[in-house]
Amino acid sequence: MAGELILIVEDEEKIAKLLKDYFENSGYETVLIDNGKDVVGFVKNKHVDLILLDIMLPGLDGISVCQKIRTFSNIPIIFLTAKVEEIDLLLGLEMGSDDYIRKPFRPREVVARVKAVLRRVASRPTEVGIEIGVMALKEDEHIIMVNGKELDLTPNEFGILKVFINNPKKVFSRSELVDRVQGYSYEGYERTIDTHIKNIRKKIAQFLPKKEIIKAVYGVGYKLNEKNLMPVNLS
Repeated sequence: MAGELILIVEDEEKIAKLLKDYFENSGYETVLIDNGKDVVGFVKNKHVDLILLDIMLPGLDGISVCQKIRTFSNIPIIFLTAKVEEIDLLLGLEMGSDDYIRKPFRPREVVARVKAVLRRVASRPTEVGIEIGVMALKEDEHIIMVNGKELDLTPNEFGILKVFINNPKKVFSRSELVDRVQGYSYEGYERTIDTHIKNIRKKIAQFLPKKEIIKAVYGVGYKLNEKNLMPVNLS
């Protein structure tokens, strides 16, 4: 929505100003930062709705910046990267980014992708929630809990787990998960679903150790493993 603040962290002046112009013409407020060392302090002291974060930055690289921000905030982060190595993109997702955009890019595409992420974050369904054993989805509060403890999820992780909870019997392919969560698909993104699933599993394991909650179905995709969410009767 108009008025939301986009933090653009980019040390290439021409790219930063181009993005600034496109976002401000679309009704957003923007702030430009060109050094990774200045980002965390700014985010701690200023409300930001989304961060566009270059990976290659002076001072502190984007992946390290993302890792530091994730210790205190789930603000949406989209990486801007000229790197083509898949390992760099997957590492960024493991650190908690919500999306990535490869350079060179079309500014209109960047604006469209930012709008899609912000729509997901802003969405607050009115239904009370769903419980499956020890897992509870509170859609009105944008919260998922396990054993009464809130999971610390990024927007994409929340979206993926919500899809499983709302459809506990269904096996989802990677492309289906991308479509349900992102609202759009593009070449290469399906592979990142595996990384999001890995992150979700680790976060659930803090409260349900040694239990596989998201099950891989060979050759198809993933599904919720309902039986491992059922409370254990010790009587």
